[in-house]
Amino acid sequence: MKNLYKSSEKWFDKLATIAMVILGNSITFIIALCLVLYWITERAFVHQDVHHCIGDILLGFTFLSLFIIQKSFNRFSASLHLKVNELVASHEPARNTVIHVEDKTESEIAELSKEYVELAQQANQDSEGSST
Repeated sequence: MKNLYKSSEKWFDKLATIAMVILGNSITFIIALCLVLYWITERAFVHQDVHHCIGDILLGFTFLSLFIIQKSFNRFSASLHLKVNELVASHEPARNTVIHVEDKTESEIAELSKEYVELAQQANQDSEGSST
């Protein structure tokens, strides 16, 4: 059962990464924009009341916002990762195992996180011992 969970997690991570790349791509946005424009123009010739037209336009803008938000998140995330990697690489005593941690699986990140929790607890114990 544990192997099934691990394999499904790996599959989901790959799927999420692929979806993130596709949704953040400018070509995908252009395709979605064309699709929304086609949909709105097709529906414009059908006699509707104003409320339906406004609803259709808002739905189209909301749909396109998904692509814009994903693109901006991808850019922000990539720049943040670069900055953190630069800080880790420039600090001599830092462990370089956290460079490109965004490429690791969730279980690998959880293991690294446990190590840092243990370091924080050890630092707290050391500071409590030295203050008494």
